[in-house]
Amino acid sequence: MTTEINPQAAAAQPPTSKRKRALMILATVVVVAGIAWALWYLLVGRWHESTDDAYAQGNVVAITPQAAGTVVSIAADDGMKVDAGQVLVQLDPNDAQVAYQQAVANLANTVRQVRGLYSTVEAGQADLAARRVSVEKARADVQRREGLVATGAVSAEELAHVRDELTAAQAALAASGENLSRNRALVDATTVIDQPQVEAAAAQLRQAYLNAQRMAIVAPVSGHVAKRSVQLGQRVQPGATMMTIVPLEQVWVEANFKETQLAKMRIGQPVKLHSDLYGDDVEFDGKLASLGLGTGSAFALLPAQNASGNWIKIVQRVPVRIEIDRTQLAAHPLRIGLSMHADVALRDQGGAVLATVPQEKPVLSTQAYAKQLADADALIQKIVRENLAQGHG
Repeated sequence: MTTEINPQAAAAQPPTSKRKRALMILATVVVVAGIAWALWYLLVGRWHESTDDAYAQGNVVAITPQAAGTVVSIAADDGMKVDAGQVLVQLDPNDAQVAYQQAVANLANTVRQVRGLYSTVEAGQADLAARRVSVEKARADVQRREGLVATGAVSAEELAHVRDELTAAQAALAASGENLSRNRALVDATTVIDQPQVEAAAAQLRQAYLNAQRMAIVAPVSGHVAKRSVQLGQRVQPGATMMTIVPLEQVWVEANFKETQLAKMRIGQPVKLHSDLYGDDVEFDGKLASLGLGTGSAFALLPAQNASGNWIKIVQRVPVRIEIDRTQLAAHPLRIGLSMHADVALRDQGGAVLATVPQEKPVLSTQAYAKQLADADALIQKIVRENLAQGHG
């Protein structure tokens, strides 16, 4: 008995088998991919949080005058490198120099006047001693004549006369003592350098010296100049921004993570950073320095008001500060505002969420202005010495 094979059924059977095989392969790929993703998430993915909402930030130091003046010279322009203490803008120094010279003369004159006060005290002491001698002499004359009046050797008129001389000598002694006390009060328990009048004149000179020095506006930090707006001949006032300096070695990254990404973030966790400027060819090593204390909307100029009935929940973002390795910054400098990609490794959970120890040292400081005051004090001491007589001080 022979079985007849339907040609149409034989032709339809191979595509069905191919379809089943393809579906099996696809299912296998999906299962393997799911397992691989699950393994990746368990071993790697759940220990990382990343964002593209990150930007390079840094200190933007405004250069402002400390005294009013007219700009006569500009020594730095946009993009130039400057060092701390370098003169950036020079103001017309003539008025400040005149005030400085007047203060120098005033201090010298005050020192000489105070020196005269010490001499007056010494002269007053000598005068007081002489007055005491006169009083003792007059008193002795009175006592001697009082014993002779009864015998008639001395007249009553002469006795009255010597008594008047005694009274006058005592009055002169009292006046001399008051003058000495008044003059001594001006210099008592002081030296010339710390006498109040000298200290007031020294303070005026110190202020005049600083104003003269401030005609040369110096850079408080080293960095690169940005946004120069000052022009020659411009009359500037204290507090007006003339240019800014950006120390590029102090750049950090501010990454804005969603609030749902912050649960496992801790201070000190390592961060991998990439910038759009250099692409994936350059990777920066960073460290999570601090977690923001509020969302961006909370610190906005006009904070959101959610008390209305038309409220829609929006996932908020919190700024996270990330420090960058300084050597890598020197090799590949960043600019303020550049877009960054940040990937935080969360495996290390030993750090704190908030800083717990107060900062003992200043975060930022400058010594660009310290020498000015030291030079002013040295000048004051020099003027005092030059106008001070030996034996006082």
